[in-house]
Amino acid sequence: MVPAGPNQWTGCNVFNQDLPGMAARRPFFAFLALLGALLLSACGTQGTAGNYGGKTPDYAKALAGAPKPLAQLYANPDQLIPGGSDAYAQQLAKLKGYPVVANVWASWCGPCRFEFPLFQHVSAKLGKGVAFLGVNSYDSDDAAKTFLTEYPVPFPSVRDPGQEVWHDLQLAGLPGTAFYDRSGRLTYVKQGPYTSEAELRADIQLHAVQGKS
Repeated sequence: MVPAGPNQWTGCNVFNQDLPGMAARRPFFAFLALLGALLLSACGTQGTAGNYGGKTPDYAKALAGAPKPLAQLYANPDQLIPGGSDAYAQQLAKLKGYPVVANVWASWCGPCRFEFPLFQHVSAKLGKGVAFLGVNSYDSDDAAKTFLTEYPVPFPSVRDPGQEVWHDLQLAGLPGTAFYDRSGRLTYVKQGPYTSEAELRADIQLHAVQGKS
């Protein structure tokens, strides 16, 4: 059973079903991504998220001296790793011994764009002790790569075009964030976006570092 919080998030779940013709829908994905960004900018921001004009951290400087397994992870920033749930499990296995935070996102998801700056800054601050990993779910490679040029992060993302990881984590929509303790045990799944750095850091400390469900 997937440990989850009390709130049910039903945000970016319009594609949470099997639909044919991913390539044919790329213009639609791009439209949704643009629409999400425009809506968010029109609605303003909450907490520290959504600060799209902020400066991207200097990841090389911030993560210098990270332990070897984490340094190997961060040697592939913004990369899309093929393989779905199998690749995801392989990445988690490599990171045993460290707390892991895995964020599930898509380029067409407006709240993902709102939340991503938090992961940029928190991964730079905590990444030498906590492993950060992305999961790009039900997306096209072109759209995902464009998203990552706009919101670069120091960690790779596993490609999840068939929503395998999405379903394994029992996400109601996107974004979602999974937390694992040092033994690789899934301790908590956050449904929906984080709206402040403080909220994200608190969950990392409680569920990943301390390993509490």
